Amino acid sequence: MIKAEHLSRSYGEFTAVDDVSFHIDRGEVVGLLGHNGAGKSTIMKMLTGYLEPTQGSIHIDGLQVGLETQAIQAKIGYLPENCPVWPDMTVIDYLEYQAMLHGVVAPLRSRAVAAAIRCTALREKATAPIQTLSRGYRQRVGVAQALLHQPDIIILDEPTNGLDPTQILQMRQLIKELAKTATVIISTHIMQEVQAVCERVLIMRRGQLVVDARMDQLQTHQGLSLCLDRDATTALRQIDGIASLQQRPSNDGRWYCNIDSATELAPTIANAVCQAGFQLYALEPRKRDLETVFAEVNREVAHG
Repeated sequence: MIKAEHLSRSYGEFTAVDDVSFHIDRGEVVGLLGHNGAGKSTIMKMLTGYLEPTQGSIHIDGLQVGLETQAIQAKIGYLPENCPVWPDMTVIDYLEYQAMLHGVVAPLRSRAVAAAIRCTALREKATAPIQTLSRGYRQRVGVAQALLHQPDIIILDEPTNGLDPTQILQMRQLIKELAKTATVIISTHIMQEVQAVCERVLIMRRGQLVVDARMDQLQTHQGLSLCLDRDATTALRQIDGIASLQQRPSNDGRWYCNIDSATELAPTIANAVCQAGFQLYALEPRKRDLETVFAEVNREVAHG
């Protein structure tokens, strides 16, 4: 449904997005996760046609963004970060106006507005001026305007930003409802939002896509964690069954190693490193969840 290939976007000498490729199938709920400044919002703007890539291409249902942008935007509902609204307008008047801008024909406009209000639980605020609404209700208005033309794809940029805990729970429930009938892409820097509603995560770091995985794969992936007195890469790579390994030194002089392998290999690994003369301080199973993966891929940023 969505095919992004070798996307890059530069602002002068600064590269905000660097050679990013991914495919998203119809009906998926995907989280785009990364620290502020990782390139998430830039990708969102390129997907919606509001920003052209410096290099690369995006196709949505076979249509190329940039060449057939108007037809593509008819398929997309977009909630930008800090969605602009007219504070003096009432909710219903604002949505009527947005429905016109989205190309909803006059005979169907009232019905589209009523459906969006019902879906976002805005009925009791329909005649209220937007400036009187809480941040949570204003976010709902932003989501409502994205639904007016019944899009196949809904793109939400930081949908829970600035909301209180109750409003966050309400927004999560709304996103789950939207996901029943549309492909949903959520940009956020908050891991809990991805864990709560998404089936798949794309993790950005410094403009690059560093992880593309299904949530259930992250939650079931097992491995081992070792603590040694020095770098044991050569000795460990000689052991059959080790898929990959990552090592890093610590300030205490020890080396910490994460190994992607079955936990059944633990006795073999312990025997191998001890026979090779290494001091083994710890060897334990580890489960890579989203928090672990996010910390690993951003460790370079923290220490860089």
